[in-house]
Amino acid sequence: MSNKVEVRKMPKKTIILLSIIALISLVGFIFITTTKNLKMEEVLATLGHKNISDIKVINKLNVEDKETRVKSTVYKTAFKDLDLDKDCVGFIHRSNKGKYSKDIDCK
Repeated sequence: MSNKVEVRKMPKKTIILLSIIALISLVGFIFITTTKNLKMEEVLATLGHKNISDIKVINKLNVEDKETRVKSTVYKTAFKDLDLDKDCVGFIHRSNKGKYSKDIDCK
């Protein structure tokens, strides 16, 4: 006895639709990552790191102060400071009023 399993091909419309959705998702991801890195580069320039490269936003956390219940955002970033010729890793804190502060360690 020969048991042959019949496999149906996916319709071309479905393949095209899935390809378009995957392409849109990829473009969206690249756009969001690029704009986040550009924004962080601008913020770091205002905080004193003007000549930087290889910037990467590793993580974004929404935090809340337990005592005052004030919400803010903390970004973990890594970049290379070309003026100091050092690799830097640290946190950028954005308060609910839009002010930025930094806690960065360069080695």
